[in-house]
This record gives sequence, structure tokens and C-alpha cells, in this order.
Amino acid sequence: MKIGYRTIKTAIGTPVAIAIAQFLGLTNFVSAGILTMLCIQPSRKRSVLSAWDRFAACVLASILSFGFFEILGYNTIVLGIMLAFFIPLTVLLKITQGITTSSVIIINLYSAGHIDYVFLFNQFMLILVGIGIGLIVNLYMPSMDKQLREKQKKLETNFRIILYEIAAYIRDKNQTWDGKEITETEHILEETIELVERDRENHMLRSEHTYYDYFNMRAKQFDILKRMLPLVTKLPFKDPMSEEIANFFERLSEAVHPGNTAILFLKELNDLYTVFHDEDMPTSKEEFETRANLYRLLREMEDYLIIKKKFKKSDVVIKYKIKKTGST
Repeated sequence: MKIGYRTIKTAIGTPVAIAIAQFLGLTNFVSAGILTMLCIQPSRKRSVLSAWDRFAACVLASILSFGFFEILGYNTIVLGIMLAFFIPLTVLLKITQGITTSSVIIINLYSAGHIDYVFLFNQFMLILVGIGIGLIVNLYMPSMDKQLREKQKKLETNFRIILYEIAAYIRDKNQTWDGKEITETEHILEETIELVERDRENHMLRSEHTYYDYFNMRAKQFDILKRMLPLVTKLPFKDPMSEEIANFFERLSEAVHPGNTAILFLKELNDLYTVFHDEDMPTSKEEFETRANLYRLLREMEDYLIIKKKFKKSDVVIKYKIKKTGST
């Protein structure tokens, strides 16, 4: 059984918070441990935001408890009235994450039967210790680079296979491919959404996030690949133009990597546009439909490459002109 980092942090932070509260001579010192447990979050950003919400809610709860209990009395009816007032107020102030944490403080104050400034200070120290320790242990977050690199490698492998299988189908209408890489790629992209978001939240001061940009780019390309699949099935068999496109897809499959050489393939695509426009005009409905599907496929291929071109600075420098009908 694998023990997660949040479990380890809880196991470390909870006894430390209780020990510090005991050392400081605070009453209800166990509450410090409970506050720490409630503050453990999956990312640094969530931890900081949660800590602020919980601190603000606990302070608000202490003030309201003092007012309600000391004026109206220590009974369950007053407790219910106070909660009915307190919870909507946290919603209004957008600190609802602190409701559970502040409930610990409210119960402590209610159980005391009398609140003075010394006891309020005691609760304030419990809040500082509990939330503070929770925030400190949450500052350490394991690197997700290894997981994200593995996802990246698998994703690129699948892209290579998909592009190669498209080329194979165009050449000889080979239908032996089961298409499992399509499903795998969808799952990989879904899994990376949470991982990348957590990694972004762990680097709050970083303005750019390479993995976020990378997987977002691949997700857009994958949508285009899925749109290409029905188009390639409509290409004519053993047609010179189809063979050129098959060769293009095969070369593209060999160049799937984190770098950016899209400009080279955009130049090749421009040449394919030239061949397309130099062909004779269609003379039948079937030829017209084939030509229309072919043009749509070229446009999809262009969009696929432009997405990669915009992803990062090109790894190659090349000067050429692209006709207006062929690219941007």
C-alpha cells in the first residue's frame, strides 16, 4: 500500500502542532492538531489561500462567539442562531473554506462556559499554531517533473504511431490498426490536466509553465488529428497526390518531439498546396468531393503545424515565401 504525501504531512504536522501548543501551555491544545489536519492541501497555492480563509474565519468566529455567548448565553439555541448568522457571513466574505476549521474554535468557546480576553488570546494562539504548522508542512511539495516527462514521452509515442498509421492507410487502405492509441492519448491528456494544474499551483511565482503550455498544445493538435481521420478515408486509392500526403504524414511521424521544427513541414505543406492547385479541375461529382476533402485535409494539417509553430521559438531558421492560399 502506497502512502501519499498528504498522509505523511498530516502524520508529521499534527503531533508537532499539539506539542508546540502544549509547550506554550495552551488549553485545548489538541485543537491545534485538528486545525493542522484540516489545513493540509494538495498544492502550495491552495495551502496559502486555504490558510488565509481559515485564519479569517477563525478570527471572525471568535469575535462572534464572544458576542453571542456572552450576551445571549451559553445554550444550544444560541449556538444554532450564531451558526445561522456565521455561515452566511463566511459565504458573503468568500471564506467558506474556513467553516470547518472555525467550528473547532466555536466549540471550544462554547464549551468554556465563559470567555475572557485571556481565553480569547489562548484560542488565537491555537489558530496561529494549528494553521501555521499546516502551512509550513505544506510548503514542501514533491516534484512532478518525472510523472509529467513520462506522460510526455508516452504522448509523443502515440502521436508517432497515429501519424504513421494514417500514412499506412492512405497508401494501401490498411485497416489492421485497432486505434488504441487514440483512446490512450485521450486518457493521458485527461490525466495531465490535474497534474499540470497542481504543478502550476506549486510554482506560484512562475509566470510561464512549460508543461502546461506543452500539453495544452498537444490537446489542440490531438483534436485536429481526430478531425483528420475521417478525411483520410475519403482520399483516392493509388493517387499521386495521396502518395505525396502519405509520405508527408510518415515524415511528420518521425519528427514528433518536444522541439519545434514545424516551419520545415509548413514549407513542405506549401509545396503540397502548389501541387494541389496545379491539378486539373474536377470533371465529376466524385472528383469534386475528393478534391474538397483533400483541401480540408491540407487545411487541417496546416492548423496542426501552426499550433506547434506558436508553441515555442523555432529550432531552425529558414527563409521562404508561402503563398497566400497555403498558409498564414
